[in-house]
Amino acid sequence: MTLSSQKTYLGELKNTALGDFRLAASDLGLLAVEWADSQPELDSYLLRLKRPIESNQKIIQPYAKELGEYIKGKRREFTFPIDWSSLRPFQLKALKMVFGIPYGEIRTYADIAIQINHPNAYRAVGRANATNPMPIVIPCHRLIGRDGKLHGYGGGDGLKTKEWLLKLEGAVIA
Repeated sequence: MTLSSQKTYLGELKNTALGDFRLAASDLGLLAVEWADSQPELDSYLLRLKRPIESNQKIIQPYAKELGEYIKGKRREFTFPIDWSSLRPFQLKALKMVFGIPYGEIRTYADIAIQINHPNAYRAVGRANATNPMPIVIPCHRLIGRDGKLHGYGGGDGLKTKEWLLKLEGAVIA
């Protein structure tokens, strides 16, 4: 099956401590997670993929279940597949490294830049995370600045949401 012949399936996760979410998946795995109040951003992202879109809560349910369990503090890692095919090469490299940050741990943007062999590209790592299509699942909330402080988070209520997620995981931040 070619990428362009794949469908995108849409569904939702409602009434979590962080609000309502919209989720998108393909036959390869999870494609996107977005807060419901950011629907235009999700629509724009999915349009760029140029795939047929179909509402299908049954296909989305396993993803919604695990995300819901994580937000309730009952899950530390996700076991579902991820569809990485829509990411550009640098973003793919950076986000796969971020995906590997263990639950409850933090790294700096510079740490990720070094790990992907682009030691001066910490700003580009920040940009890759700012356009992360699967926040929470690809845990960009686990990234902090070199100064030890929280910087940038586009989901939910911004830095308050990032702080909430880190507290949920028991991460120690300055």
